[in-house]
Amino acid sequence: MVTTDREHMVSSYEEELRTLAGLVADMASLVGTAVGEAVSAMASNDVESAEAVVKGDKAVDELQHELDNLAVSIIARRQPVASDLRLIVSSIHVANDLERIGDMAKSIARRCADINPVGGVAPHISSLKQMADIATRQIAMAYDAFSTRNEASAIAVLEHDVEIDAAYVAIFRELLTYMMEDPRNISVCTHLLFCAKSLERVGDHATNIAEQAYFLATGKDLASEEDKVNRRQIRG
Repeated sequence: MVTTDREHMVSSYEEELRTLAGLVADMASLVGTAVGEAVSAMASNDVESAEAVVKGDKAVDELQHELDNLAVSIIARRQPVASDLRLIVSSIHVANDLERIGDMAKSIARRCADINPVGGVAPHISSLKQMADIATRQIAMAYDAFSTRNEASAIAVLEHDVEIDAAYVAIFRELLTYMMEDPRNISVCTHLLFCAKSLERVGDHATNIAEQAYFLATGKDLASEEDKVNRRQIRG
């Protein structure tokens, strides 16, 4: 009977960890979709779709709240150690970054009504769409590294972060030039600059997730000097 009870406890504990992982997966899926849909709504001036992104952010917030409560409950009742504890703590951090990505998508969507995607501004929105593609790819890569506990994949996310930074600089220069050509463009360009900055911050949050993936896989801080050396070795 004791053995049966113990087996039940282990099974229940493993189920809780699977539930935790599932919540992270759901959040990653929702925010990745939201970022893409927010920029697509802007490009097509689809205010209704933009509003759906704004309203959809509530689901992300609710998932984070559920995850936080579950994580605290597991720690309090199960007293996990080693890799299990790293998983739970990392999941809390990752959920926070995913929630912030959802906020960035919501911020972009809220500007949809203030941007007319025709005329001279159209090429700049196209640049934003390309930047959004990079950002959503970064989210997917970061989550994959986390879910698979893949050290090399986590490092790859950080190394690809330069792409979204370069895209942001390019868009910033484009919009600055456009504003200088005609001051009447300042209002719409300001909105686009805020959108570009939101996408750049999405990339930052993706790198945060990658750092948690590395920590989960190795138990080490990716930012340490020792692991910078390891990064070079992994690249070969």
